Amino acid sequence: MGDPLFAEGVDLTVVLIVIGKVVVAFALLMVSVLFMIWFERKLIGDMQNRIGPNRAGPWGILQTLADGIKLFFKEDLIPDRADRVVFKLAPYLSLVPAFLTFTIVPIGGVFEGDRPGTVTIFGRETFLQVADPPIGILVLLAMSSVAVYGVMLAGWSSGSKYPLLGSVRASAQMVSYEAALSLAVASVVLMAGSLSTNTIVAMQGTAPWEWNLFVVVVVPFVVFLLAGTAELNRPPFDLVEAEQELVGGFHTEYSSIRFALFFLAEFMNTVTMAAIVVTLFLGGPRGPILFGPEWLWPPVWFLLKLFVFLFLFVWLRATLPRFRYDQLMDLGWKLLIPLSLGWLMVLAAIRVAQVQDWNVFAVLAVAVAGLLAAAGLLLAAVRTGQAVHRSGEILGEVTERQVEA
Repeated sequence: MGDPLFAEGVDLTVVLIVIGKVVVAFALLMVSVLFMIWFERKLIGDMQNRIGPNRAGPWGILQTLADGIKLFFKEDLIPDRADRVVFKLAPYLSLVPAFLTFTIVPIGGVFEGDRPGTVTIFGRETFLQVADPPIGILVLLAMSSVAVYGVMLAGWSSGSKYPLLGSVRASAQMVSYEAALSLAVASVVLMAGSLSTNTIVAMQGTAPWEWNLFVVVVVPFVVFLLAGTAELNRPPFDLVEAEQELVGGFHTEYSSIRFALFFLAEFMNTVTMAAIVVTLFLGGPRGPILFGPEWLWPPVWFLLKLFVFLFLFVWLRATLPRFRYDQLMDLGWKLLIPLSLGWLMVLAAIRVAQVQDWNVFAVLAVAVAGLLAAAGLLLAAVRTGQAVHRSGEILGEVTERQVEA
């Protein structure tokens, strides 16, 4: 269990390897963020028949660097009524959890043989990830919860009403979708039997039909993708920054490098969330070894899968309109949470049937029938509530007319 790097204790070589992995992971994440910002602007420009960035560097590839330099030299403003300590701290509470989440993602390694996921560095076997704690999935959920504080405290500490409204809306949205996201992750943990991200990848096969995407029968994957998009505050769930209502949202009072940190955190979270999706559902870095050294191909497969989801996030942003807030809450509480909870119970029934050597198909039929019955009761309750609400509105309108008469 755990990283074999520490099997024989800690010495100078081990410390240097750990430091090297941290530096490399941070550098890869930062380069990925720079690429993602350029890629999103360029791809949306193509989709909307615009040019996109094309001035700074070849094909505009240095535009992100130019924007960062510009923001770095802008004046750093702090409102008079702001809580200065919290105001300065909030951007880092959004940025740091994104990197800490990325540290548990395996980006390579040979997942065959007795020591799956290991590579050899300076004569030491280790995982190609910064850390593999036995509770890695709990670290993921904890970091996604901590990220809420960065947005909430940014709006509250500004001393302004519009950022406060944006931060309150953000906390409600992120808490709502955190439940659905956690239940989708619980489905993967149930089938893998481990909280370690390395073990979850090792339990999946090289072939696509052996990935958790099909082991959990697609539904948790769709729920996780929708909830993850809402957690990232990306379109069509970007109600946190609804400019027509909130004048930019929770970061209205920020400027200069602190303003840039929020957007750096947003794109870093996008890359990290795509990496988590690949790890949990698409076999992580697992894939066929076509030719050459076997340690070369896992990072290549990981990057290709990551690119697919980054493209998907940009595609959604370029094509879908923003939800209304009531639609956002309805989707989370009335659809995603009941669906993910019900599907978790179905998977649990299948798992028990496998362990107890029961008839899996009979158990599956009973579980699906129970799920459909529960869905029908929930739908009936929602419709009854909507009917009562409409009746109350009609009664209120009639009462107002009588009073006016």
